[in-house]
Amino acid sequence: MVLKLFFPQCCNTADSGLLVGRWIPGHNSAVVLAVIHYPFIPGQVKKYLSELQSQTQVDLTVLGSWSMPKEGQEGMDSFLKDLSTIFPQECWLQLSREIGKRGFTCQVVQNNGRLLQEQKNGDDKIVLIHYDQRKVMLSQLHPVQDVGQKSDVEASELRLVFQTVAQSQPLFFLDKYDDGPLKLSHWQSEGREASIIAELLKQASVPVCIFLTWLLSLWHWLCSFRILHLPPVLFISSKLSTCVQSVYRAVHFRTVFSPKNAATHVEFMRKANIFVSFLVDIALGLLLISWLYRENRISKLADTLVPVADRVAKELQELLEWLMGAPAGLKMNRALDQVLGRFFLYHIHLWISYIYLMSPFIERILWYVGLSACLGLTFALSVLSDIVALLTFHIYCFYVYGARLYCLTIYGLSSLWRLFRGKKWNVLRQRVDSCSYDLDQLFIGTLLFTILLFLLPTTALYYLVFTLLRLVVVLFQGVIHLSVDFINSFPLFAIGLRICRPYRLAGEPYFSTLKKSRKKSSVLQCYRTPTYSCYPKDSWAGLCKKLFVGELIYPWKQKTDKTD
Repeated sequence: MVLKLFFPQCCNTADSGLLVGRWIPGHNSAVVLAVIHYPFIPGQVKKYLSELQSQTQVDLTVLGSWSMPKEGQEGMDSFLKDLSTIFPQECWLQLSREIGKRGFTCQVVQNNGRLLQEQKNGDDKIVLIHYDQRKVMLSQLHPVQDVGQKSDVEASELRLVFQTVAQSQPLFFLDKYDDGPLKLSHWQSEGREASIIAELLKQASVPVCIFLTWLLSLWHWLCSFRILHLPPVLFISSKLSTCVQSVYRAVHFRTVFSPKNAATHVEFMRKANIFVSFLVDIALGLLLISWLYRENRISKLADTLVPVADRVAKELQELLEWLMGAPAGLKMNRALDQVLGRFFLYHIHLWISYIYLMSPFIERILWYVGLSACLGLTFALSVLSDIVALLTFHIYCFYVYGARLYCLTIYGLSSLWRLFRGKKWNVLRQRVDSCSYDLDQLFIGTLLFTILLFLLPTTALYYLVFTLLRLVVVLFQGVIHLSVDFINSFPLFAIGLRICRPYRLAGEPYFSTLKKSRKKSSVLQCYRTPTYSCYPKDSWAGLCKKLFVGELIYPWKQKTDKTD
């Protein structure tokens, strides 16, 4: 069989010593984790390995010897070979390398001293696989599992290798600055990768998370009042973007500020993406506040808002007066046209009165609403969406009236058309059945069909005009909601890791062969396979169907489910 030896690249230039690692159970392969430098005391090595085994629950052992003799160490090879009697193994690895050469020489010796395998020129009985120990540790392809936890996935050879490296983290705590009797070579032997600021933040994050969790529990206790669960209150809160965003942020806070550590790497990435998006949201909100409350922009915005709303109402009034005449030369039913026009003009008159009544308080309302940007730009955009919905409420009313009237006309015509064909709609079986009608029913049906048919152009024109106005408002609110969803779901932390440390997002490892003059070996590298997700939304065919039959359309709602 082919023996596969996983050797860390950081140990290519290590001093001579012992190879510390693990034989992969069930596979003819071994993974080297570190090299213990000469000089050492065998008793201290055994004690150190036994302590590591109790900490990591990994069968760490001395795999063999590593020889890279320097000047004055001519007899080092024979000395290291004799150590197989002190550290008895079924197979003893003898890995050596000469200074200034890239090739390796690997031999496998059985416990009886017989040479089992040897890698020579063109011989592939021993495959030496180099891997970057630092990237394997930080990529967390297969994180550490609990001792009693059983995985449903079959343990492959690569999975066992990655898990062995991940579980042997205490082995990498010993660096050259420690005053212990043993000196090791591994990915952190030159010094641990750590930051004082990061360690302080980790220590301070626990009480902060506990405090924020208590605040969230208080918020959920306030939201659990029975009065807030009444159907009218639930209906209004589901239509307000600010309430939807508040619920969305509450779920995010509960996930991020949980005192429990992330169990998997996917959960850690999700928490990090949410936390970074929250920080970006707060930063953008503070920038918006600094812009709004500078140079008296709130007053200028309030002075502009009232004339704009008045101008929109005037334009709607002129549009209705145009529809009450002969729009585009169309012949309308004058009686129905006058009734609908006066009905909508009365609503516009009420809306203008409401605008002039609220005009003295608009500046103060905007001043307090601008403070919502302290909670983030998404809250400010949600409040803007609600303000747009309130300012265009009369357009929504016009659209609902026109849609209902058009819908009743279409359904009435379709029902009467079935009457002419001797059919009727069976409500119980949800199908069209045959039916016999008498002369009076046919006569009344003909009159009603004629009336509805001649009234259809008038109702269809009002419905078309108000549907276009409603679509403009819906598209504007949809852009706002998409911006909010973009800020909430944009994986900024993952993109930063992809640019700075791509191995943290490793997906599928692959092997590439290093072609050398005499020896052959392989290198293990990890790369990420990106995945993309999109928001579910109605198809254009479904939207056109809704518009044709007169169903109500609403702006896109914000996503309230969990996103990774």
